[in-house]
Amino acid sequence: MSSKFRHVALIGKYQAQGSRSALEDIARFLIEQGCDIALEKDTAQNTGITAHSILDVAQIGKQCDLGLVVGGDGTMLGIGRQLAQFGVPLVGINQGRLGFITDIAFDDYQTTLTPMLHGNYQEDPRWMMQAEVVRGGQSVFHATAMNDVVVNRGASAGMVELRVEIDGRFVANQRADGLIIASPTGSTAYALSAGGPLIHPSIGGWVLAPIAPHTLSNRPIVLSDKGEIAIEIVAGRDPSVNFDMQTFASLRHGDRIIVRRSAHQVRFLHPVGWSYFDTLRKKLHWNEGVA
Repeated sequence: MSSKFRHVALIGKYQAQGSRSALEDIARFLIEQGCDIALEKDTAQNTGITAHSILDVAQIGKQCDLGLVVGGDGTMLGIGRQLAQFGVPLVGINQGRLGFITDIAFDDYQTTLTPMLHGNYQEDPRWMMQAEVVRGGQSVFHATAMNDVVVNRGASAGMVELRVEIDGRFVANQRADGLIIASPTGSTAYALSAGGPLIHPSIGGWVLAPIAPHTLSNRPIVLSDKGEIAIEIVAGRDPSVNFDMQTFASLRHGDRIIVRRSAHQVRFLHPVGWSYFDTLRKKLHWNEGVA
């Protein structure tokens, strides 16, 4: 039985020990399943694997019908942002601890991938965030985020003061160490440590979570992802904003960070029977100590 996916791109976390042998092992398996293999350009250059065709991200988007990401959630976030516009589905094989979005253990990949390659999988689409920094009415920086957009105070002591608007309506001025806007995917990341709720990925919402707010009544809130959030820098020294850790450091007073839902979704594929709650239970160590 031939694979449903004819042209598969391999994307790896090439800094990890054993990455080359893991990628070569997976490539041999995919060829046995009837797939044509391509390596993402940086992965090939950093591992020295030259036995397969080498494609950059745009070429993968145009030529491949599946991306196989070997590494951790950070690797998946990076390639997911870039491939979403092409609609290429992604499967994550984790080389370390269980990830939230790279959820197939390396030791089990052959057993798990075989039925998936033949069309037996669950699709899990995730909306991304499109954000920009607006200064004097002009966009000076823009980025896409899959996890979160985070406005932070500078390295010196003192809070940052932020004016928050939702769909053009004033909500509040907040004094805090920062403010997080997180997608459901990012609700298990930084927003969680700031006291935000977990949001199931099927829900069209965002978390707005203050970081160490001056007023304790400023609590995380869940918002629709169909609207627009604007955060204006009112006061604070050396504030910055990052988009999935892509940092724009030179914010000025009066700058506005505008966040909207992206036009693109990342398409994750999971094995049949996959459950978001199984992932939470394993990753967050729920039920430990229960007989």
